[in-house]
Amino acid sequence: MNGPSASIVRKPKSGPLSREEVINTVAQVCDPIDYGSRRVLLIIPDGTRTAPIGMMFKALHARIGGVTKKFDVMIALGTHPAMSDKAINTRVEITAEERATTYRNVEFINHEWDNPNALRDLGVIPADEIKALSGGLFSMDVPVHINKRLYDYDQIIIVGPVFPHEVVGFSGGNKYLFPGVGGPGILNFFHWLGAVVTNPMIIGNKWTPVRKVVDRAGAMVTVPKLCFSLVVEGHGALAGLFAGTPEEAWDAASELSKELHITYKDRPFHTVLSCAPLMYDELWVAGKCMYKLEPVVADGGELIIYAPHLDHVSITHGEHIRRIGYHCRDYILNQWDRFKDEPWGILAHSAHVYGIGAYDAETGIETPRVKVTLATGLNEAECKELNLGYRDWRTINKEDFANREDEGILFEPKAGERLYHLRNKPVWAGGT
Repeated sequence: MNGPSASIVRKPKSGPLSREEVINTVAQVCDPIDYGSRRVLLIIPDGTRTAPIGMMFKALHARIGGVTKKFDVMIALGTHPAMSDKAINTRVEITAEERATTYRNVEFINHEWDNPNALRDLGVIPADEIKALSGGLFSMDVPVHINKRLYDYDQIIIVGPVFPHEVVGFSGGNKYLFPGVGGPGILNFFHWLGAVVTNPMIIGNKWTPVRKVVDRAGAMVTVPKLCFSLVVEGHGALAGLFAGTPEEAWDAASELSKELHITYKDRPFHTVLSCAPLMYDELWVAGKCMYKLEPVVADGGELIIYAPHLDHVSITHGEHIRRIGYHCRDYILNQWDRFKDEPWGILAHSAHVYGIGAYDAETGIETPRVKVTLATGLNEAECKELNLGYRDWRTINKEDFANREDEGILFEPKAGERLYHLRNKPVWAGGT
């Protein structure tokens, strides 16, 4: 079974796709005859991505789950915390009773990125290739590891949404393998590569150096792969569904994402209130509220991440982040001997949240292009320790920020997935 040779597109002329349209698309792509006695692993995102994953899971299970030898699910956590049974049930939209009955034979697996015993060594991407893929920015062997359980299966099916993304340009496709179910070596490398290129130069662009590295690593996974790339709007309405190889499905979906998920503004804003949805429950993921809006904040302006529910930096990476703090790329690069042995993925997160900035090595003064302020459950001392601004969220009335764009104030009530760009990009964002 080789899967479809070209992407299959399902996009209605008006309105979101219905459950019946999704079921029909899955039926067209997945013939039960091809899956008889095969072992299938479904790879899905965790709870930090908006998408009707439950609808896709149920449609696939109903179509082929009854004929497969195994039909299991792996959560593409990347470096996010493991999901509880309750959280997994919510993600795939089933009850505990359904999991114990209808889906009793489905094993739900949390990826373990930091457990060497859970990983398989796929070799390295050699230095000469990395040099070519990165546009000469790096020349080093990059180790590639992936969850070894993928090789217990005859077929991988990736299901996940595509959005503009700060590290890779657009999420989706092979990104659900790396970093989704990959090891730390390649994860740390390409996140730092993205940070060196910078968020404004990466986000919303398709063929970035990071995408090239991710696709190169994806080609090293020899288990047959099928991908359903989802393009969603609002709170999960399915605007488009694309099936094919991870490369094909992502390519088509990212074109639609480019149409639907990027808002262009004519001028920058001096103040942006960026409200984090509840699914961003730590700063590690709530940083997306900065990444997606950084391009439209004016020089010297302020972006406020509003998230009263957020009271910790990161369960997994908090210790590293508190030690490093948040800094611009140049601060880190100009003190590379100090930072080179830190996890590069943490350095990337630090630079992405802080944003574009300058560092004077002689004076030791770091100057951000914009001020990032946290209006969260973190107290003022914690924010100061992190090198970010603080504001008591209780002093903020969100309605005071709405409908004031003509005054230079932008309000984004559900930040993190929609990208904002200026029609005419400034030089620091790749403009002319």
